[in-house]
Amino acid sequence: MTEVDAGIREGRYLYSVINSGTGLCFGDIGINDAKVFTISHEDIAAVVHSCQAEAYRIQDDRNAKDWILAHNYVIDCASKQFGTVLPFAFGTVTRGSDETVRNWLADNYSKLKSELETVKNKAEYSVQIFCVQDKIAKKLESSDEELKELKEKMEEMSKGAAYLVRRQFELKMKDAIAVEISMLSADFYSKIREHVYDLKVEKKKSQVPEKYKGMEQMVALSCLVSEDRVEKLGEVLDGINNRDGFAVRFTGPWAPFSFTGLEKD
Repeated sequence: MTEVDAGIREGRYLYSVINSGTGLCFGDIGINDAKVFTISHEDIAAVVHSCQAEAYRIQDDRNAKDWILAHNYVIDCASKQFGTVLPFAFGTVTRGSDETVRNWLADNYSKLKSELETVKNKAEYSVQIFCVQDKIAKKLESSDEELKELKEKMEEMSKGAAYLVRRQFELKMKDAIAVEISMLSADFYSKIREHVYDLKVEKKKSQVPEKYKGMEQMVALSCLVSEDRVEKLGEVLDGINNRDGFAVRFTGPWAPFSFTGLEKD
C-alpha cells in the first residue's frame, strides 16, 4: 500500500486480505474498539477500519501490547470465518477512502488471488530447536579420536605441564562442537523440510522463554504447513525433543506473516 501522506487526513487501517468478496461488518473489535469492516473487489476483500491517515504512535509497552493483540484478534476472526488470510503487519495505514483500497485490490488482484491460493488451508508455525552444549561435548570426548588422544595426554601430565595441551583440547572441542551442531542442524532442517510447504530460516534470534535459558539455539524456522501435515511434523519434532540434550519449541498456528508480501507493496 502507499505510505501515509500528512496532506490527506482520511485513511484506512489494514488488517488482512480475505479470499471472499463478502461485504461484512465485524463490529467494534479493532484497535481502540474501532469498527472493523470489509472493502471488496470481485471475490476478495480487505479487512479494515477507518482512521486518520497517520501512523499509530505507541506510547508505552501496555499500549503496544493492547494494540498488537487487537490487530491479531481481528486477523484471527477473519481467518476463522474465511480461512487463511493474507495478514498485514501491525501499523499498516493507507491514505484515502474505501475507493482507494478498492482500487488497490483491483490493481493487485492477480497477485493477491495467487497468494491467497498459495496459503489456502495452511498456517504458519514457529520451530526453535535448542541443545545443551555440555552434553554434545561429552559425546564428542568419547567419539572424536583426536579429542580422546588429547584428553589422555593431559591426564598423564602434571597440571602445569598440561596447560598447552589443555588449551589445544579446548580449541579443538570448540571447533568440534560447532561442526557437530552444524551437521545436526542440517539433519533436522532436512527432516522438517519434508513435511512443510515452505520454510524460512530466522536469522534474528527472538526472545526465548526462561525454560530454554542456558541452552544454545541451533535452529529457528518459520514454516508454512498444510493442515494435513501438521500432525506428521509434530511427530518429527517430538522425536528430536526426546533426544537427550535437545529441546524443541513448536508454536502456532499463526496467520502466514512470513510468507506474504503485503508489507512490501
